[in-house]
Amino acid sequence: MNSPLSVGVDTRALSDRTFGRICQVMYDSVGMALNASKKPLVVSRLGPRINKLGLGGYDDYLALLEDEAEAAEFQMAVDLLTTNETYFFREPKHYEVLERELAARRSRAPLAVWSAASSFGDEAYSTAMLLSDMQHSGRVGPGWSILATDISHRVLLSAKQAVYPVDRLRNVGPERLKRYCLRGEGPAEGQVMMQPRLREQVRFGQLNLCKPFTGVGPFDVIFLRNVLIYFDAETKRQVIDRVVDTLLPGGLFFIGTAEGRVHDGVKLQAIVPGAYRKPGGA
Repeated sequence: MNSPLSVGVDTRALSDRTFGRICQVMYDSVGMALNASKKPLVVSRLGPRINKLGLGGYDDYLALLEDEAEAAEFQMAVDLLTTNETYFFREPKHYEVLERELAARRSRAPLAVWSAASSFGDEAYSTAMLLSDMQHSGRVGPGWSILATDISHRVLLSAKQAVYPVDRLRNVGPERLKRYCLRGEGPAEGQVMMQPRLREQVRFGQLNLCKPFTGVGPFDVIFLRNVLIYFDAETKRQVIDRVVDTLLPGGLFFIGTAEGRVHDGVKLQAIVPGAYRKPGGA
């Protein structure tokens, strides 16, 4: 490790060859597409980490990323190169669509929801708040559940703790805050924790969407928002196809409105930007 007086290496010196290898490792492992324009981002995100570890430069760090025994450090690199910024009830129009579509269903059978790129859990707990309110008013039946998955072990650990800065809940009304959140006091002032009864409705798991998976689904609702931006066109198509395969007929599918549209080959009906319905169902 560096001594306290060490200034570390010049981590701006990232060669094109090593940058290309880092890009290839990230693409092969998690489908992250980093083009030449992302080189400054790689330098700014990984440089401080290299110095913290006391390594000689990017070649040494690349060796860690390629070492299967260094899975934890690889995960750290994924976390550093992705943006996990999120907040509760992000893109509120989607939640309006979800509430309207679910309330219009004749069936009150238990609902299965998948937050497929759940990050820190804001999306999953937002959905849990909505479904809990709808159950209380009799617009959906009991027994609903939410599966929240992400590739990042670090963000999943944080999501399970369910503690958030109060600003992340800026779109949550005061009544919902009172029903579903515990406000921190003393050292925890400015933070809130989800109520245990809400946390019990959400289970978390680690999943790489870029690899084939089994035993997941089927679902009535799937959120796949704000993750497709990291993939190239072919990976995006494969991920959407793989995820939509787990959606029940009549089910609802959401992507981020900034992520464009789903590709033409997928059989989904557009509702509003970023919101789709799978044909069929009751």
